[in-house]
Amino acid sequence: MSVRLKEWVDIFALKELAAGMAVTLRYFFKPNITVQYPEERTPLSPRFRGEHALRRDEQGRELCVACKLCEAICPAQAIFITIDPASTAEKRLTKAYDIDNAKCIYCGFCQEACPVDAIVLGPNFEFYSETRDGLVYDKQKLLSNYDRWKVQIDANLAQDAPYR
Repeated sequence: MSVRLKEWVDIFALKELAAGMAVTLRYFFKPNITVQYPEERTPLSPRFRGEHALRRDEQGRELCVACKLCEAICPAQAIFITIDPASTAEKRLTKAYDIDNAKCIYCGFCQEACPVDAIVLGPNFEFYSETRDGLVYDKQKLLSNYDRWKVQIDANLAQDAPYR
C-alpha cells in the first residue's frame, strides 16, 4: 500500500513537471546554437552528397568510360546512359548521360561504383526546379556542374582519398 501512496504523492506534487522545468532552466542560460541559415553556414563534410557532377581530366575531356556500372547499381534507376556508337574499344564515350534528380535518393552508390571517379556528388545542395523536367540533368549540365564546383569537388576527393 505504501507504493500506491508514493505514486499519489508524486502525481499531486507534479514531480515530472518539476523535472522538465529543471531541464528547461538548465538550457535557458546557455548560449544559443541556432544558425541563421542564409547568412551563416555550417561546414559540410567532404563526403556530403549533393548535386551530381561529371568530372573532366586535365585536358578537358570527360572521364566517363561508359561502363554503365553507375546505371546498374542505382537503386532508384535514376541514371540513363547511351553509348556513342562511333566510339572505339579503347575509349568508349557516352552519347547521353542523364540523371533524374527527382528520382535520385542521393545514396552515393553511383560514385562508389565508378572505377574512374567520373560521377561525383558535389557540395551543392541549393538547387531546385519549378518543373520536374528541370530536375533531369543531361551530360552538358553535369559537366558544367563540375566546372563550377571543380575546386571544392577535387579538394573533397583528395581529403576523402585515404578512406576509400
